[in-house]
Amino acid sequence: MPELPEVETTRAGIASHLQGQRIRRLRLHRRDLRWPIPTCLPKAAHGQAVRAVVRRGKYLILQLECGNLLVHLGMSGSLRLSSTDEPLRKHDHWQMALTTGPELRYHDPRRFGALLWTASEAETHPLLAALGPEPLSEKFNAKDLYASTRRRTVPIKSHIMNAHTVVGVGNIYAAEALFAAGIHPAARAQRLSYSRIERLVAEIKRVLAEAIAAGGTTLRDYVNGHDQPGYFQQQLWVYGRGGQPCTRCGTSLKEQRIGQRASAFCPKCQRR
Repeated sequence: MPELPEVETTRAGIASHLQGQRIRRLRLHRRDLRWPIPTCLPKAAHGQAVRAVVRRGKYLILQLECGNLLVHLGMSGSLRLSSTDEPLRKHDHWQMALTTGPELRYHDPRRFGALLWTASEAETHPLLAALGPEPLSEKFNAKDLYASTRRRTVPIKSHIMNAHTVVGVGNIYAAEALFAAGIHPAARAQRLSYSRIERLVAEIKRVLAEAIAAGGTTLRDYVNGHDQPGYFQQQLWVYGRGGQPCTRCGTSLKEQRIGQRASAFCPKCQRR
């Protein structure tokens, strides 16, 4: 599933082309995504200028003159800038023609993504209203994360992957940040000291920033807005490497399921 760095990379790739343009036509080819695309959406978006393309968690928000389009990539979705005369691919479910240049197309074989509309402020939408702080912002800090872990017996990995705690820390980057911080993914959240939480926050910020700089992670269907893969996978320390030697100490990496997600870790470098 595309995570925050992949979504941010996509945002950066399409924003400069969309901002300032008007939506000439929005054509829907399949409405049955994770939530049915509203039938009113093409009419609501027609002729509107795109003021900005921003990200909130794993959602992309196209801020229009009146209202907002919310886009989620789901498990296999991607947005591409395509020539208007390029034939549609199988699983291209909607296309947005703009004033000039290439159009925006949404490709999603599994159809778990979404295209939604709200006439109100995007932050008030039910899917966004309860989200936690952005991990690269000052609102995500050691003091608040430490306070949120008190009396929490859940594994720390599950806690930081909870979108109410902090948005966008998915399975890949949670595993990598916990390894870098030397914390076992199954460690109980409430047992971690302030100093260890402080280091974890720093590593989450570092890992996500480096992944964004590298263009995201190449996993299955992920490509950015220009149909290019990400390259952060070349830098992964533990994710997807269960049974292989730890690149730091040589110990065989273990793997267990935490919160129904596979979690690789080093039993020597990461302690509870």
